Amino acid sequence: MNVHTQTISLNTQGFCDIIDITPAVQSAVAKSHVTDGLVTVFCPGSTGAVTTIEYEPGVLRDLKDALERIAPENIPYQHDLRWGDGNGFSHVRAALMKPSLSIPLAGGRLTLGTWQQIVFIDFDNRPRDRRLPVQILG
Repeated sequence: MNVHTQTISLNTQGFCDIIDITPAVQSAVAKSHVTDGLVTVFCPGSTGAVTTIEYEPGVLRDLKDALERIAPENIPYQHDLRWGDGNGFSHVRAALMKPSLSIPLAGGRLTLGTWQQIVFIDFDNRPRDRRLPVQILG
């Protein structure tokens, strides 16, 4: 088995900043020389998530609006009472969305659907420098 690990570096704005990382993941796959296997993207930290979505302004707005309804930014969170950092909502949103994603790799290509992109979402309440490990097994 061949294992290739690479890191994607991002500067994010927080507050549900959604970044298309598909090209960076595809680049990692190309550098790995793995043609069949599994690609995993992971977010270290508890205020970010990795998922897939159609990277289109309307659906991105819909996702942000849905997350605001599910875990509103402007309500009290126990985390905020304990730590005073005001990002309780970001921890809840990240836990709901999950920190990692695995995509099958076949013939050197990610098996994404036609309108499906890989995105990183930063839920924190401030800009962040993020480092996402991408691991390719095959």
